[in-house]
Amino acid sequence: MAKEKQVIINEVNTHIQKEGSGYKTWYVGISRDPRKRLFNDHNVSEKNSWWIWREATSSTVAREIESYFVDNLGTDGGTGGGDYSSKFVYAYKKASTTNP
Repeated sequence: MAKEKQVIINEVNTHIQKEGSGYKTWYVGISRDPRKRLFNDHNVSEKNSWWIWREATSSTVAREIESYFVDNLGTDGGTGGGDYSSKFVYAYKKASTTNP
């Protein structure tokens, strides 16, 4: 279910803060298929890693959230990826086994 921008920002922020290592150890991105992106492309462990994803109301909102984390809070990630169907914001704690 799609959520509003500030709700997603708050939920991702809470998740990152709960983990405790700081924003620079996290990657934030957008995708139309967050499961594939996280567990296949980025090689995040589904059971033994910190990760989260949320569906935004539009790809525009997803991009704004991604930009907030990357540009303002210093997470890893790059803005400008994805396409019009990329409505999911995802984040994961980087590890030696993950791919940027």
